Amino acid sequence: MNLLVLTSTKGSYNSIRPEAEIYISLLKFGYNITIMTQQNSEYASRFREHGIKIIDEHYKKKISPNTIKKIRSVIKKENIDIVYAANSKSISNAVIACIGTKVKLVTYRGTTGGLYRHDPSAYLNALNPRVNGVICVSEAVTKHVRKQIFSKSKKVETIYKGHDTSWYDTTPVNLEPFGTNNQNFNIAFVANVRPHKGLIYLLKAAHKLAKYKDIHIILIGENISQEPYISEIKKSGMQEKIHLIGFRNDAPQIIASCSVLVQASTRKEGLPRVILESLAGKTPVIASAIEGNAEIIEDGFNGFIVPIKDADAIAEKIIQLYNTPERLKEFSNNCAYTIENKMSHRTTTEKYNNFFNALIKDKK
Repeated sequence: MNLLVLTSTKGSYNSIRPEAEIYISLLKFGYNITIMTQQNSEYASRFREHGIKIIDEHYKKKISPNTIKKIRSVIKKENIDIVYAANSKSISNAVIACIGTKVKLVTYRGTTGGLYRHDPSAYLNALNPRVNGVICVSEAVTKHVRKQIFSKSKKVETIYKGHDTSWYDTTPVNLEPFGTNNQNFNIAFVANVRPHKGLIYLLKAAHKLAKYKDIHIILIGENISQEPYISEIKKSGMQEKIHLIGFRNDAPQIIASCSVLVQASTRKEGLPRVILESLAGKTPVIASAIEGNAEIIEDGFNGFIVPIKDADAIAEKIIQLYNTPERLKEFSNNCAYTIENKMSHRTTTEKYNNFFNALIKDKK
């Protein structure tokens, strides 16, 4: 099968890896793969090492005549069977490029919401009749997409973007340069912060944690040193024990060195990568009850699910794990089980292969 992938591989190696490794693993099923992506990205050289053809593309516009022409040219030259468009700008260009061709067009959807029948832009995305299939990153996303599509023949399926524990160096790092130490009960929070990431609720929870001398919070990511977060940190009583360390390429190792990760998003999460990275490093997660989180975190097994926007509940679960180290250890042991059995890269690749083959066999 000849597969053309349209995607962006800009970003850190760890952030790209769960998607990029799918294409490499599909080679064992006999695929001939061409990827239109940034040829100078970190993953492009790894693709080339495995015999995947790279065509340089940066997807700067939703509708680009040059990009559309390039896609059509590759479809014809490489005798493409399936085009898989994996980000929004590649999808809109692919929809137009595939008109008049016999290829099957598959799109990716990674967030709940944002795709509605009444929105004209949705018809340059998954709702376009030219789209034959949609791969959704979680059941929550699949549910949303199915409510919006008109055609019952469009194949819509959940395929988790799985991970592999062997990808991560989870050797604990020394936390002292960040202002704490590895013997403390350290709470990790990772995000390039926007309001819906819910950082404010962890900081409000910190008011109830202040009396515990060895509880520290490590905040990893961009856009944290601003209001209202700085004021909330100052009011928390934990100002000296809340550590802002900015963006880090070694975030998975830092998370693996912590006691627990808090993921407090209030909306718009398909399948949060940071939770999967945390589980791969055997660090339990306290997560808000948005649908995507609840598909990964089993309450009372590998972490806790708490109500959305509930700072008191976050504090309560942190204190509970702080006071019961034996339960924290049990949760930690269950984290790797989730990755290896429910969220494995191997299963992801097999499902992608089955999805693509089913489309090719469909004569409709």
